[in-house]
Amino acid sequence: MTSGTKIDPSRRGDAGGPAEPDPTRLPGVDRRAWLLWASASSLTAHAQTFDLKSLMQRMAQRKSGEARFTEERTVSGIDGPLTASGTLAFAAPDRFARHTLHPTKESMEVQGRTLLLKRGNRTRQMDMDVVPELAALLDALRATLTGDTALLQKHFRAQLSGNDAKWVLRLLPLDERLARQVRQIELVGQAADLRSIELQLTGGDRSLMLLEPVQVPAPK
Repeated sequence: MTSGTKIDPSRRGDAGGPAEPDPTRLPGVDRRAWLLWASASSLTAHAQTFDLKSLMQRMAQRKSGEARFTEERTVSGIDGPLTASGTLAFAAPDRFARHTLHPTKESMEVQGRTLLLKRGNRTRQMDMDVVPELAALLDALRATLTGDTALLQKHFRAQLSGNDAKWVLRLLPLDERLARQVRQIELVGQAADLRSIELQLTGGDRSLMLLEPVQVPAPK
């Protein structure tokens, strides 16, 4: 039996069944509204993609930064936590500095593979690679701040959880010598801002550093 209604073959369903309805032709559906909804859905799906690659790309967009820090360290054999405060600063690709202001003034500056330590009137310069464990820790921090995935994965197995609003990056040492001393490093952030750094040593010692980003005025 035939009828006067023609069926568009391009809208036919599977196995010759009824065609799927075209949302843009349904009663009450405006084509422009449909296109806007479809575009918004696409953007939402893209925004929900969050992995190590996307995080490192976000971090790499910021070429420099500064933050105030407060640190609390738990050291075996010492009653009560040790506290410190000061500032951290970095500039891509390989500059990093920690300036402690309390309880004593001291600084640690890294440029490339050169480490410069200052305390009082004493200054010491050394090659960072002389102490492989320290080099790995500094590389992990610099790699995260600058979005350098290759450098990060050179020393650590990275486990990322959360989302752009709050992420947790757990770093587990790959090198056996480092693993004998460092249990893990856990970094917590919001978007491109690093908000805390926790270092857990195998002997039970622990360091937790809380960060408050400083907005640096743009040059005039």
